Amino acid sequence: MVLVRLQVLSLLQSSRHARHFSTQLLEGVPRLPKPTCERYFLRNASPYQIWSRSFASENGDLVEAVVPFMGESVTDGTLANFLKKPGDRVEADEAIAQIETDKVTIDVSSPEAGVIEKFIASEGDTVTPGTKVAVISKSAAPSEAHVAPSEETSQKETPPPPPAEKPKVEAKSPKVESVKPQASKLASPSEPQLPPKERERRVSMPRLRKRIANRLKDSQNTFALLTTFNEVDMTNLMKLRTDYKDEFVKKHGVKLGLMSCFVKAAVSALQNQPIVNAVIDGDDIIYRDYIDVSVAVGTSKGLVVPVIRDTEGMNFADIEKGINSLAKKATEGALSIDEMAGGTFTISNGGVYGSLISTPIINPPQSAILGMHSIVQRPVVVDGSILARPMMYLALTYDHRLIDGREAVLFLRRIKDVVEDPRRLLLDI
Repeated sequence: MVLVRLQVLSLLQSSRHARHFSTQLLEGVPRLPKPTCERYFLRNASPYQIWSRSFASENGDLVEAVVPFMGESVTDGTLANFLKKPGDRVEADEAIAQIETDKVTIDVSSPEAGVIEKFIASEGDTVTPGTKVAVISKSAAPSEAHVAPSEETSQKETPPPPPAEKPKVEAKSPKVESVKPQASKLASPSEPQLPPKERERRVSMPRLRKRIANRLKDSQNTFALLTTFNEVDMTNLMKLRTDYKDEFVKKHGVKLGLMSCFVKAAVSALQNQPIVNAVIDGDDIIYRDYIDVSVAVGTSKGLVVPVIRDTEGMNFADIEKGINSLAKKATEGALSIDEMAGGTFTISNGGVYGSLISTPIINPPQSAILGMHSIVQRPVVVDGSILARPMMYLALTYDHRLIDGREAVLFLRRIKDVVEDPRRLLLDI
């Protein structure tokens, strides 16, 4: 029997779905009057995603799960792990494997409900969009053994190893065990006793960690990094939160956090010092008339930096909702490529982990990054009196090739002024 299948996948950015056309030619069977057409709707998908495609078999019962399109800037990924085993029952659109890329983790989903018959790829393989990962049978019953009958038969029929070989191994093993340790001790009596290799583990570095390592090292090698510091009295901002937190939640449905105030303060500072929002490109300087703030979020798999776009037009509630949504997606590993692309300025809050002070590294291709830290009660002089106040250290790392010390200090001073007296935002002073 000859089986020919023609597939055409078209991405429709406006409607966000893919169409699947197929036709079959069988020897001795007249051609079908017209191709069959199936449509798969991509739920919550970006215009760049392609869903798993089905294929025809002799009985039309099998479907394939393939690696989806991973974004314009991502050409391949690593098959990190399988979420199911052969013989497991899966539902349509249920994730069966995860692909790690340089930026995000992407699920490979089953195109139909059924039972996983076998895996075609292996964990650790480098895969590209369209790579076949698994075969799913739509009618098979779940299996508990997960072993094919042919494998069981071969295991039963395989004879045990010949007993004649055992004496040879037993005769040689005492010689190896008794000679090698003695020779090692005699050859290097003065060498330090290192822990045995059995107490060490070597694992492959995840692609996300490789990407982070490369970007941070590129940042150090490219930029003339310099960090300036200041401290901010958090008394007034914390009082503002306490006074209006209930009304804020009641009206906007989200809590008023510290981050939204720092984002607003950063927007004000970037508008006052536009060079901090600019970037060097070859022999040119690119000034951005928009402010997209990247917020660093630590996850179990590494640091990700999703972007809140057009923050210059947002209020406190908009920013808080955007931060909460991106942080939740980051924790669940559901961030898309688009949500991490771009950004003109980054804010990193090491204070949530207890960091007192640090020197953050610029996130390329940006030119500066603001580091927030933990709030600590410290004695400060206020109107001639020594008082305990909630204080936070701020750090601004900037590219000294582009930004002079004057602009950097004035930038950080503007953030300090706005945080210590949020009424400045209302009056634009």
